[in-house]
Amino acid sequence: MRTYKIACIPGDGIGKEVVPAGQTVLAALAAAGNSFGFDFQHFEWGGDWYRKHGEMMPTNGLDALRDKDAILFGSAGDPYIPDHITLWGLRLKICQGFDQYANVRPTRILPGIDAPLKRCKPQDLDWVIVRENSEGEYAGVGGRAHQGHSMEVATDLSVMTRVGVERIMRYAFRLAQSRPRKLLTVVTKSNAQRHAMVMWDEIAVQISKEFPDVKWDKELVDAATARMVNRPASLDTLVATNLHADILSDLAAALAGSLGIAPTANIDPERRYPSMFEPIHGSAFDIMGQGLANPVGTFWSCVMLLEHLGEVVAAKKLMAVVEQVTADPALHTRDLGGNATTAQVTAAVCARITV
Repeated sequence: MRTYKIACIPGDGIGKEVVPAGQTVLAALAAAGNSFGFDFQHFEWGGDWYRKHGEMMPTNGLDALRDKDAILFGSAGDPYIPDHITLWGLRLKICQGFDQYANVRPTRILPGIDAPLKRCKPQDLDWVIVRENSEGEYAGVGGRAHQGHSMEVATDLSVMTRVGVERIMRYAFRLAQSRPRKLLTVVTKSNAQRHAMVMWDEIAVQISKEFPDVKWDKELVDAATARMVNRPASLDTLVATNLHADILSDLAAALAGSLGIAPTANIDPERRYPSMFEPIHGSAFDIMGQGLANPVGTFWSCVMLLEHLGEVVAAKKLMAVVEQVTADPALHTRDLGGNATTAQVTAAVCARITV
């Protein structure tokens, strides 16, 4: 029997509730007659670690993760610590340290969920957003000078490299090729950003020649937001820069019903390092500790984790069970208009896994 080593990093806020829920569900899958098991290792990194040690994770923390098969992550964000410290000190340190350059965010309207686009049929909103996850607007290049003076200046430089753009474009075209519609939308802003985004467009054209069976188009990011709302069926796979995809994927999750159901995979496609899986909802400190967090985003992230490990049958089973649970309004958490608790949703998923 194969035993997968999984690093569990709850992080902050409701991450401390949904990651244990994810572990419970994965353990239930392993116990349900599958030929694999899990060795979970818990890491208490995040805001509480920062208050004790002055850093979000140990300086050599990546070494403790390097031999793991995957990472299950909760959230980074603490109301008492500046956001740039929590993000760059933990999540981005892992993403960039392990060159997880493909951030993949599937979105669709799950059964039983009342999505806000009333004219949109569930089959009309079935997207995957591919986010460049290693450079661009979040490259971390910039600085501040003359702080506190009238001539104070601050810069953040968006950095795009040919190798970075080529590899994310190739990943997105390949993913689009694997989906039934073979349709890709390249999101850009080259009308205003006339250097890096023009290169982005040019490389898209070059990479497209490797995938003649993929139909693709180009859309300005502002127009893409309107298209997601007004013509959702015209989209399938999208690829965008770090910042653009970050924003578009939150819009996508909201259009599908809630940020609480949306998953993320931070992938190293070359499998040199462990990839990391997380819900997109953030730390949500306003509901922390109340048992109100929606664990569906974490469960869907676990589906992606299983797919990455090659456990496709188990992944399909878990996704089917999640859809059975969302189809029952009595198992909707508050973000979906219901009263179910994190524990109740988790128990319902586990019960259906064992059937």
